[in-house]
Amino acid sequence: MSDLNVKIEGNAKSATQLNVNARQFSLVVDEPPVFGGTDNGANPVEYLLAAYAGCINVVAHLTARELGIEVKSMKIEISGDLNPAKFAGEPDAERAGFKNIDVEFNPESDASPELTQKWIKVIKERCPVNDNLANPTPLSFNLKEEMQTV
Repeated sequence: MSDLNVKIEGNAKSATQLNVNARQFSLVVDEPPVFGGTDNGANPVEYLLAAYAGCINVVAHLTARELGIEVKSMKIEISGDLNPAKFAGEPDAERAGFKNIDVEFNPESDASPELTQKWIKVIKERCPVNDNLANPTPLSFNLKEEMQTV
């Protein structure tokens, strides 16, 4: 199977708000007032956790069908701890990102405990967001020609 290129475009509306287009969808990324934002949308790390939960949901349902599991309902709660000091520009030895991310996966299904453990293993192996969070991903950060003011 050939690679799938996924792309978004964002335009800054303010120092904290970014309007993002992903295919035909629009997202607003903003910070809460405590970080200088206007709270017009979830902040970047909340979107990261939401993306992870969304990916788990899709992969869980896909693999449940493959494993013959009937899913009646599913709740996914994800939380993470991070120290905002580096983000805020304060000297800090800790990394800027999450120290940990905890997933609470609560499906209601007909799967046995053993099959549920197998299911979770398969979900973790096949979820692209899980893979990106669990493993280093090559990242390039390129400067485009600066926009000219008129």
